[in-house]
Amino acid sequence: PPPPPPPPPPEEPESEEEEEELVPRSRQEAPQEGFDDLYLDTINRSVLDFDFEKLCSVSLSNINVYACLVCGKYYQGRGPKSHAYFHALEVGHHVYINMQTQKVYVLPEGYEVKNKSLEDIKFVSDPTYTKEQVMALDRESQTAWTLLGKEYTPGFVGMNNIKENDYFNVIIQALAHVPPLRNYLLQTSFTSSPELAKRLSILVRKIWNPRAFKSHVSPHELLQEISLKSNKKFTLTTQADPVDFLSWFLNNLHLALGGSKTKPGSSIIQSIFQGKLKVESQAITAKADAGDRLRFEEAASVTTTTSRFLFLTLDLPSAPLFQDELERNIIPQVPLTSILSKYDGLRSQEHLNQRKRYRLLHPLPPYLLLHVKRFSTNKFVSERNPTIVTFDARNLDLSPYVEPNPKFSPPGEPIWYDLVANVVHEAVRGREDSVEGESEKRSWKCQIRDRGREEWVQVQDLFVEKTQKELLYLGESYLQVWEKRRTGQAKTNGKKGREVRDGE
Repeated sequence: PPPPPPPPPPEEPESEEEEEELVPRSRQEAPQEGFDDLYLDTINRSVLDFDFEKLCSVSLSNINVYACLVCGKYYQGRGPKSHAYFHALEVGHHVYINMQTQKVYVLPEGYEVKNKSLEDIKFVSDPTYTKEQVMALDRESQTAWTLLGKEYTPGFVGMNNIKENDYFNVIIQALAHVPPLRNYLLQTSFTSSPELAKRLSILVRKIWNPRAFKSHVSPHELLQEISLKSNKKFTLTTQADPVDFLSWFLNNLHLALGGSKTKPGSSIIQSIFQGKLKVESQAITAKADAGDRLRFEEAASVTTTTSRFLFLTLDLPSAPLFQDELERNIIPQVPLTSILSKYDGLRSQEHLNQRKRYRLLHPLPPYLLLHVKRFSTNKFVSERNPTIVTFDARNLDLSPYVEPNPKFSPPGEPIWYDLVANVVHEAVRGREDSVEGESEKRSWKCQIRDRGREEWVQVQDLFVEKTQKELLYLGESYLQVWEKRRTGQAKTNGKKGREVRDGE
């Protein structure tokens, strides 16, 4: 048979449009010339909130999450079959930011947008600070404005109480104002660190953000990780004790930052807060005098041990049982130095058939955490001690409670500490006609020192207000953060002549 005729030559495209139809379509790598700012006018900054956990709103996946800059929702991926791609086609929202790389893309075209007008959104999503900016936080008083023109001070912003997480808010507010810890969290990159350290760093960076869109932050992302790590012991739906949470949080944060379980001072947490304590104990025998059980006997042996602590517990004297002549409960007062005498090495206590006395050892930690024990629980009821602890926000001398050691401090010279943060308990009485009866609800607030303005600020959830330094002790102090003053008090800092303290 004759050979088949050769195939006809392919038709040449008559125009560029036909040529594009013949070539398989691929995703656009760059915007067309003159259209590099296309769709950017649809971005709605007022709905952007990057505080919540980065989960796709459709698949609940945390992998490759993008935020829609038009409606603020999270979607997964940007490929042709992804949720973000379908959202762009269905609703017409075209601008998305990758929550990990901070790159902005236009969908469904798929090209990256490089525009200087998006820098503020990238900074709000993931704030970064230079060393000079961090060093200037305490020296200069900063004032910033939100998108709506509301004035706020970076570092002193409200924190959203999602349901019952006010116990968490006050601890984070206090820790965010410990300068060495804050500076470490602001400057260090935690990309390869555990999720707990990474999310705490992001939250602290947002608290100190001078270019925020709103004057408060939400701790939802960190709370979700804490709930997971603590097996739901600390959640946002159930109120817990702030000191219980602080104890758990500091120990887990110590491990997350590379600390060791056996080697002391192996992380920044222990180098800031950890101190040493000498404990002397002696068994109480049957021969002990009934009226003087706590007096150490010279004949019996005394066991001396050294233990480390992250915070010190102070015991309040018992509240009075009787009412005064006006039939109102007396609110007793006790000086802070009086309840600190537990650690003077002279006063002894009974504990598990042993008498014990405590004494602090050098070197003292740069930051001292004091827990005033107000709540006691027995088989029947949980009781609250309303005793007010009086103190001066400056000049707490700890030298009477420390074992003398000339290597660290000359004998007889005071060791000054100044107050940084004060967590206060407030009992809110419930409605009398409620089903639960007339019960008291616990609420917490944190009083923080503003170093730039030399003022005190009280933060309770979203409410931020100034307060007087002389009125700090009027609340029921529950947890205090004290900062050790450096030796060489003649050294001053700045025009105001402030004494230089640790971390500045």
